[in-house]
Amino acid sequence: MDTVDKLAPYDAALARRLGALYRQHGRTLSLVGGSVRDLILGQATHDLDFTTDATPEQTKLILAEADPTATYSIGEKFGTIGATFDDVVVEITTFRTERYQPGSRKPEVSYGTSLEEDLARRDFTINAMALDLTTNVLIDPFGGQRDLSARLIRAVGKPTERFAEDPLRLLRAVRFVAQLGFDLVPDTRAAIRESADLLRQVSRERILEEMSRLLVASHAARGLRLLSDLGLFAVFMPEIDELRSTTQGKRSKDVFEHTLRVIERTPPDLVLRWAALLHDVGKPRTFIETGGEIHFPGHELVGERLSAEILTRLRADADLIARTSRLAGMHMRANQYESEWTDGAVRRLMRDAGPDLERLLLLSTADVTSYRAAKIEAATNRVRRLRERIQHLEEQTRIEEIRSPLDGNDLMTIFGRGPGPWIKAVKEYLLDQVMEGKLAPDDRVAAEAMARRFVDDGLAA
Repeated sequence: MDTVDKLAPYDAALARRLGALYRQHGRTLSLVGGSVRDLILGQATHDLDFTTDATPEQTKLILAEADPTATYSIGEKFGTIGATFDDVVVEITTFRTERYQPGSRKPEVSYGTSLEEDLARRDFTINAMALDLTTNVLIDPFGGQRDLSARLIRAVGKPTERFAEDPLRLLRAVRFVAQLGFDLVPDTRAAIRESADLLRQVSRERILEEMSRLLVASHAARGLRLLSDLGLFAVFMPEIDELRSTTQGKRSKDVFEHTLRVIERTPPDLVLRWAALLHDVGKPRTFIETGGEIHFPGHELVGERLSAEILTRLRADADLIARTSRLAGMHMRANQYESEWTDGAVRRLMRDAGPDLERLLLLSTADVTSYRAAKIEAATNRVRRLRERIQHLEEQTRIEEIRSPLDGNDLMTIFGRGPGPWIKAVKEYLLDQVMEGKLAPDDRVAAEAMARRFVDDGLAA
């Protein structure tokens, strides 16, 4: 089979059409980078990145003949012209070499080089291959096919030079390990450890993006262990390294190993995986040992705060920060469930978890990593019973519709008082009565009577 045929049908036809156009103009066009890697691995590829000996201006003229939906030249100063064909995005970059001044992340770009020189500037051998669309020949000057077969991640050329050019490659190497299940070759591994401090030069947003991609990878725990082993966590998230020196007791491994097992037991959902990574980050700060027993009082609350601090430091968006930190702060509650809980207690859990209730239940199940099968089974059954209880309550009423029958204006009118903290106290009391099933959400008469008794008893501030 023609290698291009391994692409999706539309993508394959588009690649051939573009290759033919460049050939007609006396220019070359090659599919390059991760898309070639994925083709060889037999994986679906969603990026169509090309390289050419045509200048950006020539590429714009050739692309116009292909009748794209749109073209854009936002990357033209780096030699890249983009285009869309229906829903397919392609980027075509002129052969180039890049040189970086010490401490600068902005490359000095030179054009008009050869394809091999272009490939030599890339990060890893498995990403430094090209498929010539004129001849359908695979160009592989650095042994990328060999390393794919051997399941190895190897830097192109001298590893320390590649990492000095762009220190984000330190994280990318580990991320590819996590995604592909490959191993780092010794010299690349050693160079990562040696160059770890260069990661301080990388923007926090780029670090967050790589971490998020690593966390949802198939071998996330393996990648996270490498980040610690190679000194990368120490640079941008030292709180995770602290877990390695925090024991959970004689029968348990350290908190870091427990965390990796929790991640392995959760589905690859970004919010859930971030919560799994950070759920016990408060334990080193709350460690106490009394009478030979180890405890972490309030670690979930400390973890909630630290989770927010860490993700804020990495400049995550407000939604990821809020949801991750909330799960970290609540992760103990579902595993504390007992059948004696009132409906109100279950409803409060549901309200507090909000849209992340299912994530909380999944995290709670994954959090029990005991080597004793009976303990895991008991925890799983506890969460199962809680889930059934929740489903039963949801059938009775939609939790988000539960409100106090009386609002603040109603209460000020009834008691002839102005606004103040007392209103919140009364409203929360009435809401509790609704959640306990002692007051109907629309029963204003009963609500007024309860509110008067509450105020008469002096319980409103």
